[in-house]
Amino acid sequence: MTTYGSFPGSRPRRLRTTPVMRRMVAETRLHPADFILPAFVREGIREAVPIAAMPGVVQHSRDSLKKAAAEAVAAGISGIMLFGVPEESKKDAVGTPGTDPDGILQVALRDVRAEVGDELLVMSDLCLDETTDHGHCGVLDAEGRVDNDATLERYAEMAQVQADAGAHVVGPSGMMDGQVGVVRDALDQIGREDVSILAYTVKYSSAFFGPFREAVASSLKGDRKTYQQDPANVRESLRELALDLEEGADMVMVKPAGPYLDILARVADAVDVPVAAYQISGEYSMVEAAAEKGWIDRDKAILETLTGIKRAGAQNILTYWATEVAQKLR
Repeated sequence: MTTYGSFPGSRPRRLRTTPVMRRMVAETRLHPADFILPAFVREGIREAVPIAAMPGVVQHSRDSLKKAAAEAVAAGISGIMLFGVPEESKKDAVGTPGTDPDGILQVALRDVRAEVGDELLVMSDLCLDETTDHGHCGVLDAEGRVDNDATLERYAEMAQVQADAGAHVVGPSGMMDGQVGVVRDALDQIGREDVSILAYTVKYSSAFFGPFREAVASSLKGDRKTYQQDPANVRESLRELALDLEEGADMVMVKPAGPYLDILARVADAVDVPVAAYQISGEYSMVEAAAEKGWIDRDKAILETLTGIKRAGAQNILTYWATEVAQKLR
């Protein structure tokens, strides 16, 4: 073979030659502190119940949740986001369990704070969908539509009871207009200025939420397209972002993560507050299902998806693999 001088003189492959070389020049690194573990706690059970649509994930009992929180601390992750699943008979049109101090989410918040103190950020989902008999994220009006302003009143009450139960961070996720401002005012009114708001700023109406419905025993009738965002749109995400920051969001989130990496990158470039992304149930279940079939390498696929989310701009990632991946990284 004829050679011409030293062509090619520039050889990017030199920086890929060995595992140590690739590690040294890596531009994106995962760390246990990047992760937040979403966890479901179900009222009235004594042992954890597996979620069929999310292999490896469970509806926790109070005791198993405390164990999971302790494992999260040991793994070095930053937070745990709690979702409460009340008994079906307790659900009603206005989501009463969500503001009952003895509702399952508030009980779980107290349990976890007692277990881990300040070693783990204890976060609470602030939404009505798990507690309403119609499964929507808000109060319905006489015509069956979600009433934005009536819902905000309920969110204010939820913020206060969750803070009183020990939440370090509340996550208003219902995509109601004005929700961040109302929650901030409600917290400040009771002297909880130190409780942070992780705003679900960008939340798309996504098919990838499917397995989550089983996880929270959803009673949803219809869909959430009138308040969650249209997957076709970008600019409204930036509008939502500006509003949430103006209303006092301490951190912002993009949800789902994987199908919306372009949105995540736009948000991360636009702000100077921490940005989170939620790798949701459908993203999780697709990897687990394909791995179970032997179609992909499970561990490598998990790390690749998480690296992509962080590379796109997420400082923190909510993922059901949080503890597992953190343990391996350590």
